[in-house]
Amino acid sequence: MLDNAIASIENLRVEFQTKDGPVVGVEDVSFQVNPGETVCIVGESGSGKSVSSLSLMRLVEFGGGEITGGRLLFDRKDLGEADLRATDKDLMRTIRGNEIGMIFQEPMTALNPVFTVGKQLTEGLRLHKKLSKSDAEARAIELLREVRIPEPERRLHQYPHELSGGMRQRVVIAMAMACEPRLLIADEPTTALDVTIQAEILALMDRLKRETGTAVMFITHDMAVVAQMADRVIVMFRGNKVEEGTVEEIFENPQHDYTKALLAAVPKLGEMTGTDIPSPMKLFGDDTHSTDPIPGTNEPILTVKNLVTRFPVKGGLMRRTVANVHAVEDISFTVNKGQTLSLVGESGCGKSTAGRSLLRLVEPTSGHVEFDGQDIISLNPKEMHKARQEMQMIFQDPFASLNPQMMLMDQVSEPMRNYGTHSGADLQKRVEMLFDRVELPRSFMRRYPHELSGGQRQRIAIARALALNPKLIVSDEAVSALDVSVQAQVLNLMMELQAELGISYVFISHDMAVVERVSHYVGVMYLGRIVEIGPRRAVFEDPRHPYTQALMKAVPIADPRQRKSEKDLNFKPIPSPIHPVDYEAAPSEYEEVGPEHFVLTTDSGY
Repeated sequence: MLDNAIASIENLRVEFQTKDGPVVGVEDVSFQVNPGETVCIVGESGSGKSVSSLSLMRLVEFGGGEITGGRLLFDRKDLGEADLRATDKDLMRTIRGNEIGMIFQEPMTALNPVFTVGKQLTEGLRLHKKLSKSDAEARAIELLREVRIPEPERRLHQYPHELSGGMRQRVVIAMAMACEPRLLIADEPTTALDVTIQAEILALMDRLKRETGTAVMFITHDMAVVAQMADRVIVMFRGNKVEEGTVEEIFENPQHDYTKALLAAVPKLGEMTGTDIPSPMKLFGDDTHSTDPIPGTNEPILTVKNLVTRFPVKGGLMRRTVANVHAVEDISFTVNKGQTLSLVGESGCGKSTAGRSLLRLVEPTSGHVEFDGQDIISLNPKEMHKARQEMQMIFQDPFASLNPQMMLMDQVSEPMRNYGTHSGADLQKRVEMLFDRVELPRSFMRRYPHELSGGQRQRIAIARALALNPKLIVSDEAVSALDVSVQAQVLNLMMELQAELGISYVFISHDMAVVERVSHYVGVMYLGRIVEIGPRRAVFEDPRHPYTQALMKAVPIADPRQRKSEKDLNFKPIPSPIHPVDYEAAPSEYEEVGPEHFVLTTDSGY
């Protein structure tokens, strides 16, 4: 019975049919969601958290799943309660979107690319609420205003690809809220977003929940988001619920070992306050790894001066260059041997382009890059090939950077065969050693990329980057797509390798808590420029540029007693980086506000 809960899942069991017989996605899970409450379901990939929510919408059946046990009770207000497991397709269609709204993880796939935003927003209103075309459009504009989208009248006539990721996600939230559902299911709605946009979307969902009394079922693997949003938390592990409690109970007094391990693996902003140098994280139940600080040296290995990278925008009949995207605008920094410099900022700030420009995977427009005494910009292709032996890159998506048709041992040994550094038995030994280094069993050597999890694939990418003993590794968002416990292990691995082999890293990320943990120096990027750069402690404990301060304020902290309110967040929309061909950008000028701590004095547009 529901006793005033909006939804109640009782003994749910979901199975998926595969070639090797049935696989259990959710074994036996029960919980309920009460009016006006946010219930967060946490767990790692594969724990069954999304399957539980998709079952309530009966969408799991479209993905090859079958609900083989349990009841899914939903209170339809004046229409009494319904068991959604036994509901026919037509009634399900009425409930979906109208009484239960859903926000999916990836907004680009949740929106239809061939219809305008207005058409997609008004469709549900006209179908479920029977509104006329003009009334539905008026309501759509009101909804876009509620989710803080500027110039909503103009947005109605735009297509999804014309909006940024954060804007698209707001449109998806507006669509989910359009019919004022009694229950809103949000499946990892902020995973792919930047800190600043994530903070705004979370505050927005919280405000809409308070204003409309909608109950929220929030699925995530990000514990900081849970601390920010949840009233109650349900922890899932391998298809079962292992713990349930209020948000304070779970964070301050976790009972289950898995919950303890999950919380130990979360880097918390402020943990490194008062320390000057990075050190690996202490993980629950792991006594074998050292957590000694990593000092590095003061000897520069990479010096970058006045680096500029622009991309031409072509147009007109002759495909002439009509404008330029100023992706990286006059940045300078130094990386020391055995140390890490992190570049942080939001999507589109130019941090990935900066990383690629260092290795000339993208050709810089102008500037000077000196690596280990060599001028990288002046090298011809043959010399550049040789220089790349000592500079490697780890990309954000390991699946895209690995060859799906090659065995893993061949992928790890490929750089050594290319450069002729090892052969025969030597090569085999070195590959085995690299697998040991990244803590993968040697039996994996004969596997293919699709047989591994995301975290294991990322370890292969690290092993391959290490194959040639590089002096510098550029890591581009290398851990942002991983679950927290896997992320913590991969970060610790990267730091241990640094301590032992003296590798230098340029670490590109938008996760401030991770950056605080691994960095010696930090450069904050905004609109192609470095607006603040200095020792990590100085930048984090005494941020001087208004953008750095806003960025620090937005980071959700994994502590339910330190929640952010909407008034803490005041972000200005990012101006366009596209300028006419004859535009002259002002040079970047800095003021030294502390030892090695510089703040941009040129107008950065923020």
